[in-house]
Amino acid sequence: MDARAAALAALVSFQVTETTVGEALQRIADITQAAVPAADVVGMSMIGEDGRPTTAVYTDQDSPEIDEAQYREGKGPCLDAWRNNDVFRVPRVRDCAEDYPAFAAACLQHGVYSTLSLPMRAGEVALGAVNLYGRVEDGFTGEDESVAMDLAAAGAAVLMNVSAYWTAFELSQQLTEAMSSRAAIEQAKGMLMAQNRGLTPDEAFALLRQVSQRENVKLREVAERIVEDATSSGAEEQSR
Repeated sequence: MDARAAALAALVSFQVTETTVGEALQRIADITQAAVPAADVVGMSMIGEDGRPTTAVYTDQDSPEIDEAQYREGKGPCLDAWRNNDVFRVPRVRDCAEDYPAFAAACLQHGVYSTLSLPMRAGEVALGAVNLYGRVEDGFTGEDESVAMDLAAAGAAVLMNVSAYWTAFELSQQLTEAMSSRAAIEQAKGMLMAQNRGLTPDEAFALLRQVSQRENVKLREVAERIVEDATSSGAEEQSR
């Protein structure tokens, strides 16, 4: 099995239910480095929580330090690959010093002499960029570019699948919690109505809300406390 096939096989073997987005990204970076011999360093650029580009994962600390120079200056092969949804190969870093001065200086400082940046495409949209850094000039071939492009595309698909799973999972958890809260509130309303003959469901709910606001606690917590107190009192009466 060649490097491309081995890398793609490793990607499709992901267990989405057991993989966080961060773990998936790191695995993709590691697989890409193994599949492209010239890639001494691999990093992945995405939008951070502050809305700015950030190097989400990397195989070597050189990656975020080189990338940060691009982010500060607002230009570089990584950002161009991302913005233009296209591949940017730099055979010799020294030759791009005029176009990308901060990037070129950072690369040379970290012993990087050739680079390959590819968009992580999801359809027509680039979610970020995969950046490969080599320690020699003319490090990346057309075949390297082809393999890396396949991996970047597969990586984007994995990222979308993992993100979709965890979004659905979190939504499911929220719905379950909401249903549980509703059940506790309805049970507490029933107990209040049983204790106060003539109390309507709306009036029982109003009492729960008043306690919640007065004590500055969630409505669910008030309801659960009423249910727990009533259950405990009932158990004590039965034991007598």
